Amino acid sequence: MFEIPPKVAAIHDLSCFGRCALTVIIPTLSALGVQTVPLPTALLSTHTGGFENMFFADLSSEMDEISRHFSELDLKFDAIYSGFLGSEAQIERVSGFIDRFADKNAPILVDPVMGDDGALYSTYTKELGEGMRHLVSKADIITPNYTEACFLTDTPYRPTEEMSDSEVAETALCLLEKLGRLGAEKIAVTGFETAEKVITFGRDGDVDFKDERARLAAGYPGTGDIFASVLLGAFLAENDFAAATRKACDFTAKVIEYTMKFPTPHRDGVMLEPCLKLLF
Repeated sequence: MFEIPPKVAAIHDLSCFGRCALTVIIPTLSALGVQTVPLPTALLSTHTGGFENMFFADLSSEMDEISRHFSELDLKFDAIYSGFLGSEAQIERVSGFIDRFADKNAPILVDPVMGDDGALYSTYTKELGEGMRHLVSKADIITPNYTEACFLTDTPYRPTEEMSDSEVAETALCLLEKLGRLGAEKIAVTGFETAEKVITFGRDGDVDFKDERARLAAGYPGTGDIFASVLLGAFLAENDFAAATRKACDFTAKVIEYTMKFPTPHRDGVMLEPCLKLLF
């Protein structure tokens, strides 16, 4: 028996080459049986990591016109999902989009793409960080990495490779507590790495869980977008946040493992296309 696919508004940039943001979000959600309705925040010839002389066009004004037309069409969404945002004005637009289109039963997922490895991206200002905290307060689900969780909660960053297993767990628990106070009930924090393991810690209301697996000797752009997309698609299908998080961890690891078998340039991103069949 066929079902009507859930409809997700995906508010992300469109980087034409490099397998990140909308170019991985749309096929990943589609493979999970979700209709993706993109609201592009910017158009780039490539993503910003490892390329020079890239083309960039800010689509903030276009976002207003697209949102206006969506409103005229009286579109309804089963979830709203935002990622990297390049300015305070864009954060305000996404906040307004949520106010206009969010249904009480439709989860809001905010992936607060702000930085990695203990540092904020060069585009991030103090004001942008404060705006992201406001946006996170409107979310039902948030998926920060360890660096982003620290910045969102004003927690000093310490490389997890320098910590014992018990210190990593204590740090994660503290971050989950602080992040929960920002408003989201469902939280998945990725990127806790030790010498041998990578751990994702999660919380669903008052229930904590974790996914622990072997650390892979490679990382690629776009894997955070893939992780959050699988998590959202699986959650919409199963309504089990812990299971959806583990599925996202598992698929992301498998895509990285597959990509590592080939001499794929890091900046090209993961070889997602052959792996999508694993989601069916």
